[in-house]
Amino acid sequence: MTANKRIVQLSLISMGLLLILVTYFFYPKMIKNKFLEEETVEDVVTKTDITDSKWRNTFENVEYKGLYNMDKPFKVKSENAYILIKNSDVVYMTNMYVTLHMDDGRVIIITSDKGRYNKVTYDCFFENNVKAIDGKTTVLAENLDLLATEDSATVYNNVFLTNDKGSLRADKVYYDFETKHYQVSMFSDDKVKIKLIK
Repeated sequence: MTANKRIVQLSLISMGLLLILVTYFFYPKMIKNKFLEEETVEDVVTKTDITDSKWRNTFENVEYKGLYNMDKPFKVKSENAYILIKNSDVVYMTNMYVTLHMDDGRVIIITSDKGRYNKVTYDCFFENNVKAIDGKTTVLAENLDLLATEDSATVYNNVFLTNDKGSLRADKVYYDFETKHYQVSMFSDDKVKIKLIK
């Protein structure tokens, strides 16, 4: 083997090892640090008076539009909102209203008393009096996490789902948009209550 081939092989092996180290050791630490930083910002919010203008910027009648998965339009609206100066990616909203257009033509409307919208990841977190409607199905709950980063939705705390085929009462419902499968569960050992209509 010539010296040039050995140098090329050694450099490829070195690059491969470097990629493995970065992927499995450094990247998870970076994500963990970012998560801890976000958690710290939220702790600061709860411990301080966020009505002070030095902590946040406030807005009225906010509306964000965009494309989800590059082809599905969505709209996020709120009557009142604020952004923390230390974390400008997250918008805290009251009377949150989201419209999603799905591939199959359905239009999903989700509303809640308050929530958070991440302008970078498009993730939405709804709280208090959550209502999601797609024309056929209505979901009521206290919380709904719509994660664009995972292409899923999790509805939890007093979930009540109704449609023309029946109704369902549970503590938690997970929905995967890609597989279109539901996973229904309870926080305790109680049974999920389902009523089917023939």
